[in-house]
Amino acid sequence: MDRDAEKAEYDVAQVEREKAPSSDAAVDDDVSEEEGKRIIWRIDRRLVVLVGVLYCISLMDRTNLSTAAVAGMLDDLQLGGNRYSVATLVFFITYIIFQPPSTILVRKVGPRIFLSTITLLWGAVMIGFGFAPSFEVLTALRIILGILEAGYFPSCVYLLSTWYTRYEVGRRYSVFYLLGCVASACSGILAFGLMQITAAGLAGWRWIFIVEGIITCCLASLGYWLLVDFPESKRQSWRFLTDRERAWIVRRVNADRGDVVAPKFKLSLFLRGGMDWRVWGYAMISFCSNTLTYSLAYFLPLILYTNLGFSRGASQCLVAPPYAFAGIYMYLTGWAGDRYKIRGPIIIINMVVALIGLPILGWHPNNGVRYFGSFFVTAGATANIPASLAYQANNIRGQWKRAFASASWVGFASVGGICGSLVFRSQDAATGYRPGLYACITACLVAILTVCILDLSYYLDNKKADRGEKQLEAADEEYQPGFRYTY
Repeated sequence: MDRDAEKAEYDVAQVEREKAPSSDAAVDDDVSEEEGKRIIWRIDRRLVVLVGVLYCISLMDRTNLSTAAVAGMLDDLQLGGNRYSVATLVFFITYIIFQPPSTILVRKVGPRIFLSTITLLWGAVMIGFGFAPSFEVLTALRIILGILEAGYFPSCVYLLSTWYTRYEVGRRYSVFYLLGCVASACSGILAFGLMQITAAGLAGWRWIFIVEGIITCCLASLGYWLLVDFPESKRQSWRFLTDRERAWIVRRVNADRGDVVAPKFKLSLFLRGGMDWRVWGYAMISFCSNTLTYSLAYFLPLILYTNLGFSRGASQCLVAPPYAFAGIYMYLTGWAGDRYKIRGPIIIINMVVALIGLPILGWHPNNGVRYFGSFFVTAGATANIPASLAYQANNIRGQWKRAFASASWVGFASVGGICGSLVFRSQDAATGYRPGLYACITACLVAILTVCILDLSYYLDNKKADRGEKQLEAADEEYQPGFRYTY
């Protein structure tokens, strides 16, 4: 059967009749306010929690190289010189290349099959890491891991944005990424426990990969049954919403931004999203934010061990508190952004918090105080991931433009990952990794400048639209009258 027929969407004419010119997502129909809240809560429990848990595993799998390094991998595989940085970096090459097609494939294949399949495959690759005999094999596995993980994050970001209105996504992205923080917080403690295993003649660091790979494969099987499709799709999701409830979701999202129905895919339609300069502004914010987050993910345990003087076990476990604090801070900023309908100021505040922590982490003479500085850096950097995603989601219309923007955001995030894997060099350990700290400070300042430019453009365009001089996002499919940018 034709794939498009399988993916039959709601009647476009009916959707057009149900559109409202206001961005207020309230829909006056047979679903009461109380029932509507219950439907949203069911979506939160099923969709946000599940993709968040799988992302937790994804982040743990891609960043557990640092915990394995502290546990003895550097010596066993002879990863001296720049070999560790190379093994870290090669992941992002394929991760970047294979991201743009992923948001197209998830539409064609469906989230349930696509996301669960790639999760199962990268879990198998993770198990292979535990048996890597050399630097060359480790590097090859990192390249394959990049191919498989490339589709997960942009597809999840895209999927979440289709189920919620513009002023609901901030908290949802925060919860989604909050579960990723759980990975960062718990990975060190889990790794400390796993590195004690010496069964089957394998070193403890190898069991970190093997056990975490098995967990990934088990969760992938769970995802096959529980992941849900796009709201307008008629592909069945196991024990989820009724047709009436899905129709209500379609109506309320259409009332908010009028772009539920995705036109048939055309490459030109997909690439047209890149003609909006603001899409690249979101990508630059992503690059700057992820330079910080990946620097922390890959090097914080090593900084604690080699520079601040903590033991191997303490370095693994002390990674958890900063990420636990970051999770609380991130949710509060996500709530504030949705509550007060602001996006740009949240990103600026987060970067200022990171800017406070970086000098403390790098220059204070007391190691305990320097560790305290890592709380600020981790909170500011981590909170800006969902904040920048919400900033982008609020100011984009059109399904294929949204897909392109998600892919470009994650692509630049990956470039930030490459930068983050290189800025803290082993030869800089004696200086307290100051060149890496300077790079992170620069990233914060560039992100603040980018937000200021974007917010100014939004303010001016909204004023023109209020005066009837301009129609916003009118070039995109199914133009929505009354649309305004959020700054």
